[in-house]
Order: sequence, then structure tokens, then C-alpha cells
Amino acid sequence: MTTEQQTRRAAPALMVFPFPMPGDHVRLAYRELHIAINGTEEEKRALGNHALLPRPWEPASCLDPDLRHSLWEWLEDVVIWLNREYTWDVSGLIPSCWPLHPHLVHEIAVLADQRRRAGLAMTSDALEEWHRYCLPAFTDRMRNRLRAHCDDEHKTWPAKPRHNEFLSEASRQRRENAFAHDVDALPVNRRTYDQPPAPAGPPRLGLVDLDTGEIQDDELDGPQPRTRTEKGPRA
Repeated sequence: MTTEQQTRRAAPALMVFPFPMPGDHVRLAYRELHIAINGTEEEKRALGNHALLPRPWEPASCLDPDLRHSLWEWLEDVVIWLNREYTWDVSGLIPSCWPLHPHLVHEIAVLADQRRRAGLAMTSDALEEWHRYCLPAFTDRMRNRLRAHCDDEHKTWPAKPRHNEFLSEASRQRRENAFAHDVDALPVNRRTYDQPPAPAGPPRLGLVDLDTGEIQDDELDGPQPRTRTEKGPRA
């Protein structure tokens, strides 16, 4: 039996698999966002504060437990789909420990949202943009950040000791001092520091032009010369 005959007799299999669709709770979140943009004024008001609407591409905004769980399930399906449909070399695989990498969680959520939107478009333009820019850029960033740390199993955060030093009291105080020095160096503060305080004295007096009503804001520190106008002398 030839290879071609064996292929014909093999069980049928899809060449490509469809992009996984999110569950009910995530779809509801997307529906509310759609209403916030395209709904009637009454529908928009019914949603309340639009700034508080959960956004699936920003997992931290999804505070409802059911929505949060549904989002994680969807992103897990998306990662499996990406690894199967778009990865040939092992270096491009999203590691199984992706939920333990916050940078991957943030990026995968955006990647999934962009792919969902591209798949709903009426033309292929958005999907071409996703293929050309979105997916390759994500893969490159993932490789640069992970390097070979999690090739075989998840490794602890290499930058954790330095991050802990960043959070230490001494390090924090150095930054606070730098902030304070920067504020003190503003021009408005330098003028205050460079000029001596004005000496305390009696209230300032001024001259009023009796003809025009103009106030001459000059201090009367001593006898002022008398001037004359057409109507006579004025003080």
C-alpha cells in the first residue's frame, strides 16, 4: 500500500482548528462594552459608570469571580490553540507555566482580544495585521523575557532578589529624597530660596491720579515731590 493510499484511508482530521470562543461571562462583558459604545442613551445609562466595566483584555479589571474564572479558561484555550496552530519551533511555544508569569498573562489577554476582534471583521485586513504585527511581536517579546528559563520546567523569578532590594526601606528613601530634591529645584521654588524675605514694615501706600483715577503703586517711603497739572497741584 502506497503512502498516498494510507493517507486516504486515515481517519479524517481538520487541517486547522477554529479560534476558541470565550464563555458566557466573557461574552457578556464584551456585550456590555459594545453597548457602552454603540447602544442607545438609555442603554448606556443602565450600565452605570462605564469606567468600571470589566475589560477582558485587562484581566485585573475583571473582579467578578465567575467572569474571572471564565476568562482564565478562555485564555488557556487560546494558548493551546496558539501553540498548535502557529508554533513550529519549540522556542516559540508558550510555556505551560504561563499563568505564573504576569507579563505573559497581560500580553496573552491582549493577543486573544485582538484575534477575536480580527476574526469578527467583515474583511481580512485586521487578521492580516494580527498575523503581520501582533503575533510576531508577542513571540519576540516572550522569547526575550523568558529566554531559556522555563524550557523544561518553571523557574523562580530571576529578578526577585533585585526587586526585593527595590522595595527595601533604604532604597525607597533614596527615591523619596530624589523626588523631593526635584520638586525643590523647580524655578518657582528657586526664586523663593534665592531672594531674601521682604522686611516687615508698615502697609504700602500708593498715589492716586485725581484726574484719571490711576493708582501709582509706589511706596511712600519719604516726602514725595509735588507735581502740577493744568488744574493745579496734586499730592
